[in-house]
Amino acid sequence: MDLPFSEDDAADRFFEDLLDAVDQQLASPATPFVSKTLDRLVREGLEPEEAREAIARVLAEETDRVVRTKRPFDLEGYRKSLERISPGS
Repeated sequence: MDLPFSEDDAADRFFEDLLDAVDQQLASPATPFVSKTLDRLVREGLEPEEAREAIARVLAEETDRVVRTKRPFDLEGYRKSLERISPGS
């Protein structure tokens, strides 16, 4: 069976969805820690787009955990993971 897109295309689309989710979190009053993380990463030397991508990678890890363990999204764990990222990670 031929897929209409490659696995790389699917991964790219998923990452774009994650970036969209990060943008929603940046605008949401329910997740102020996301914008604080973005601001911190930019102050520490990342370009804003690089900082968004770093946040999206953390979101991907938490999303993967949800899928694999079938547990609800751990907002507090996500927040703590964002606190640990740095420009070098």
